[in-house]
Amino acid sequence: MAEESRNREAFIPYRRSDIIKLCLDDDRLNAAETQKFKDFCEILSSYYHFRFHKTLEIIKDNYVPFNPNADVEALVPPSFEKYDEMESTVVDGFEHILERANYIRLPEYDIKQSLGQTSLIDLRTEVDFDEFDKVVCYYRGDSYKTITQKKFFFWKKERRIDIFERIVLLIKFKEAAYFGAKKEQTKELKFIPGKMYLYFYKNIPKLDIDLLFPNVTTSMTWKDRLLFGVPAIGAAIPLILKALPNILLLVAAILFALNAQPLVEQLEVEENQARNIMPVLVATLSLGMALGGFAFKQYSNYKSKRIKFQKDVTETLFFKNLGNNDSVFQTFIDLAEEEECKEIILVYYHLLTSNNSLKPEELDARIEAWMQKKVGTTINFDINGPLDNLANIRGKLITNDVSEENTPEIPLLEYDNQGFCNVLPLNDAKKVIDYVWDNAFNYNGISL
Repeated sequence: MAEESRNREAFIPYRRSDIIKLCLDDDRLNAAETQKFKDFCEILSSYYHFRFHKTLEIIKDNYVPFNPNADVEALVPPSFEKYDEMESTVVDGFEHILERANYIRLPEYDIKQSLGQTSLIDLRTEVDFDEFDKVVCYYRGDSYKTITQKKFFFWKKERRIDIFERIVLLIKFKEAAYFGAKKEQTKELKFIPGKMYLYFYKNIPKLDIDLLFPNVTTSMTWKDRLLFGVPAIGAAIPLILKALPNILLLVAAILFALNAQPLVEQLEVEENQARNIMPVLVATLSLGMALGGFAFKQYSNYKSKRIKFQKDVTETLFFKNLGNNDSVFQTFIDLAEEEECKEIILVYYHLLTSNNSLKPEELDARIEAWMQKKVGTTINFDINGPLDNLANIRGKLITNDVSEENTPEIPLLEYDNQGFCNVLPLNDAKKVIDYVWDNAFNYNGISL
């Protein structure tokens, strides 16, 4: 790989623990504040772990009738209305966590654009999008690599390949009735109608996205067809010339049977040979064996070519696969939780340590510049998400002189009249999140 480039995205390519360490390495917090900040990050992370775990359980419960690998089943099959509702819950919930994980939606138009084009795997592909009820595709890491490919013996050529560093695909197939109407045998399909498939891959060339679909069909390109067809024609010509006497004898026999003797004379075939059944039979068998053997050889060559194509596809996808079906949900819950917490920690830290008040756009620019200075990473920080999260975390600061019922709830973040952002100090922020955490369940009678 000679060159690599990445477009700016909201994804933060460091672990949450690394982000916390970068904040503490600023030395803007004293020893007491450092411990309080660690405590704040710990309880914040626990709170979001709980929230995302709840989202995961909802998705898993609703995914059961769509899971092609399910080893459990519902006690009562869902009604048609409930079935549609469960499908929407899975898709909407998955899109939610994908966006929280800072993945970007890829329009279906861009997916279809890859059809008929080749990247690393020289194939002609087709995908029937009419077989899908739902297609959802997200990616992260829009970059490119410059690779060196071998071309014709010792000649090498450098080529730029645009890739998605991570790509996730959700597909919901239509029901069995649709495929039955097409006269297709369900047992011969590579998928189960009515089921929902999820695929998670790394480093997939943009023009090879179509290879991720389980219903993709492949065939040789025009170049491969020429390389296959021209030698076949070349091998067929001497075979035909060698078999020409037998071919003429068969034609003469047919013409005699049709009483077309004048045409037989033009072929210069002896009449007694054309009327004798044994020479005709020998010629027929000889011609059939020659042509049959040639056809079988060419068909075997074609099958070998297709097997090589399928091997290239299988090896490419096998080593780039990161997860399938229900395991993908768990993976992205962890990614979404990690991204959400990193963003909130960065926003809270910079507002807490800033010497002057900041508006959202100023805070966004400061965090981006800070990341560039600290680790040399250019990101397009998503400021609105973490600001909304901090503003929506509301709790109570319980004191001895005021009862809990009379204590109002306050958010971790508020805006003043001029649009500046203000966060609670560390002690109060910890108490607010602790209150929310303590009241995550309402069994104690407290209504949140």
